[in-house]
Formats: sequence, C-alpha cells, structure tokens
Amino acid sequence: MSIKQSELILNPDGSVYHLNLRPEHIAKNIIFVGDQDRVDKISKHFDTIEFTTQKREFKTTTGTYKNKQFSVMSTGIGPDNIDIVLNELDALVNINLETRQPKKELTSLNIVRIGTSGSLQADIPVNSFVIGSHGLDLNGMLHSYQIDEISNLDMENAFIKHTNWSSKKAHPIIVKNSKELENKLKSSKTFQGITATAGGFYGPQGRILRLAIQDNDLNHKIDSFNFNGNRITNLEMETSAIYGLSKLLGHNACSINAIIANRANGTFSENPGKAVADLIEYTLEKLIQ
Repeated sequence: MSIKQSELILNPDGSVYHLNLRPEHIAKNIIFVGDQDRVDKISKHFDTIEFTTQKREFKTTTGTYKNKQFSVMSTGIGPDNIDIVLNELDALVNINLETRQPKKELTSLNIVRIGTSGSLQADIPVNSFVIGSHGLDLNGMLHSYQIDEISNLDMENAFIKHTNWSSKKAHPIIVKNSKELENKLKSSKTFQGITATAGGFYGPQGRILRLAIQDNDLNHKIDSFNFNGNRITNLEMETSAIYGLSKLLGHNACSINAIIANRANGTFSENPGKAVADLIEYTLEKLIQ
C-alpha cells in the first residue's frame, strides 16, 4: 500500500514539504545546526557548493570538504522541529517519492549535530566540547513512536527515582548515540556524558522569570544524577529527539556541543562565537578521517 498524500506531503516540484529538498539534493553525511546563519559558517569551509535552499527555518547547503560530500542543515529550535527534519530526511532516502512506497534496500545516514549548550557540571568549563553519549528525553515527543527497543529502562527508572519525577510528566527516555560517530569525534579535547533534552528554554530548563515552575530543585537533581558512571553533562533542546528517531529509522547520530555557559558556577564564554568556530573546524576535520 502506498503512503497517502496527507501523510507524506510533497511540493509541486516533488520536494518534501518542509525541507524543500529532493533526493538528489542531500549527501549521506549530514551536519545539523540549530541556527540557519550557522549553515554558512560551516559551508564557508567547503571546497565546492553544489546546492542550497531555504524554507522557513530549514536551510540546507550541500557541498564537499576535502573530497567528502556533506549537507549542512538548520533545524531550528526544539524536538518538534527534529521530528519534521528526521522524518523528511528519511523519506528522501528510504521512500520512493514517485510510487510512495518504502524502498526494499534502506540507506543509513550519518548525522552529526553541532550545537551550543550549557554545562551542568563545574568541571566542564566554558569553551570546551561535549559529546552526548546518550540523549535524555525530558520532553515526551518520542512517546508518539514505539520506543521499547531503543530505551534504557534501568537508567530511566534510576533517573525517575533520583529526581522524584512527576507522574504528570512524560516518562523520561534515555537513548544511546552512534558509537561509530562518537569514536570519530572524541579526543583528549572532548568530554562525554548524557545530554538532557528539554522541550523549552525557560521553565523546562529551570529558568524562572514570572512563572513558578513545577520543581525548583530539578536542575540540581539532574546535575547530581549518576548511573554506573554516566552523569548528565549538559542541557539543550534537540539531541534526544535526534538520537531516538535516528535509532528507530536506522541512521547513525551523534551530538557535539560547544559549552558557552556553565550553569554550575554561573560563568559564560567571553567569546562564544570563537568557541563555535573552533568546534566547526574541529568537527569537519574529525569527520573526514
């Protein structure tokens, strides 16, 4: 049975609805960024530019860096956008858009998120790089899918107990990264740990402006969690969604963040732009090895 038009929406030119891309427009090696302006900060390092397009917050540029083809894509902010990006990217490589049938031979993409984040641990300083060994889903988006095969129930239950997690919230999900990509990215310069993914920037990350939040102590509980040596190193808004959907769809994914703030000791990078620029160059060099 073919996938209905209402489920897989295509533009008049045959491109997928939100990303405005056709299969020939993307590489198998994908770099995600949040900010659309950061796409150019990465693609300026490319030796060639083959294609670029933008629709809404989703900007994509495909080109080559030292003879390896990459696509750089902005996802915007949050797990809801990741749901759009991952499903449409997968459709480009694993669904025949003309017949609307899934392909018999599936393609696995390599997806690396280059982002910025705040450290939750005092010993992880600003301007350092953190690789997410796992994504801790605090937002609930992944519960729309069948996730039993990708979750780590023992660690999740330990987190629920440690934080006295509210039963009114979605059950936290912890998903591993691609060890193959982690091994490419890690070095003596990097830290590894669980990257927590919130569904918002203010209350969901413990920030208080005019609204009281559900648990004033949640950030401290997150900071102090440790399960068999696995601690939560940083907090942002995309990684767990990337890890979860990539695992379910058969893609490889890893997230690496420049730490621009340390929430444990209240410090902020004096030059966050340089921290991101350094991370971009570091990541590109690691990915061509």
